[in-house]
Amino acid sequence: MKIGLSSNALKHSGGLERYAMDLVRGFAAMGIEPAFFARRFDMSVPESRMVEPHRIRVSLLPGKFRDSWFSRRLRSARRTAQVDVLIGCNRVDSSEIAICGGTHLGFLRAIGREQRRSDRWQIALERRQYEQASVIVAHSKLMHDELRELYGVDEAKIRVLYPPVDGARFTPVDSAQRALLRRKLGFADHEIVLLFPSSSHERKGLPLIEAALHDTALPVVVAVAGRPPERTSGRLRYVGYVKEIEDAYRAADFTILASKYEPFGLVGVESVMCGTPVIFPSSIGCCDAIAEHAKFVFAPDDVADLRATIERAVQQRLADPAPLSSGLARDAVLYDARVTGHVDVLLALATRIFDSK
Repeated sequence: MKIGLSSNALKHSGGLERYAMDLVRGFAAMGIEPAFFARRFDMSVPESRMVEPHRIRVSLLPGKFRDSWFSRRLRSARRTAQVDVLIGCNRVDSSEIAICGGTHLGFLRAIGREQRRSDRWQIALERRQYEQASVIVAHSKLMHDELRELYGVDEAKIRVLYPPVDGARFTPVDSAQRALLRRKLGFADHEIVLLFPSSSHERKGLPLIEAALHDTALPVVVAVAGRPPERTSGRLRYVGYVKEIEDAYRAADFTILASKYEPFGLVGVESVMCGTPVIFPSSIGCCDAIAEHAKFVFAPDDVADLRATIERAVQQRLADPAPLSSGLARDAVLYDARVTGHVDVLLALATRIFDSK
């Protein structure tokens, strides 16, 4: 049985591109070299040498046509590569296993935007992917619910499987190392640091967070990691693009998001595995996967509830300034987050599909 993986790119990135790289490492650990179909390959990353690369070029096309073109070209490319079971980590209509890390209808509903013509094209491609796939792997219960409600997918076709996290990378550090990291990032001892990792500040809820902290007397600093915010202040600080994001988690007191749409929110699991609790709206998909002792949850888009939740979290931290212990950090995640465990399940699904052909 030959496994194929489809993704927009094989390179360091966010979302499903990063997930696809996790799968590559997981399959490599099992001695499997999958065929990998993508628009772009970063040949400097080790994962590029763990796959059989197949590039599908889309750069000459207008952006709105690229998804459909890639999907169309993939049908013949996978036949040429003699792929038996394809795992689709992007919108493609020829994958036997479709990975659902977000839906376009769910996104539009969350942000309250009417459908445009380009949206209808993306939704149509999603529908074809879900209809033709043998199994749809939903990365959260939220995605399961959107597949059922918005796309009418049969319950028997959906498998909820939370995405994996590198347990060797995302771990707590001792107090001395944490103090060094705080100094490196410019955090004072008396500051309560809320880490805001984001490349899309409006969608991740920065305006709501700023409104909740307006005129507060708490010693709170929001540390933005990723894209620079439009403005900074004594309360809002930019710490740059942090390549070793695990060190930013370890240095902070909390990780915070107020996203309008977050199908899973891998940063939440990464943060608590590093010993740093999260302050998240209940609408973020990963909330179901994080234990009570590691999260402070507020009502979505509710500035008053966010303000009260931040105050409660900060008061608890002032009373007990230590981060989660190694044991509590390990127990903070309510599922098997190992890459190997995740790939084991995907391989079992692929084998079942292959045997049924």
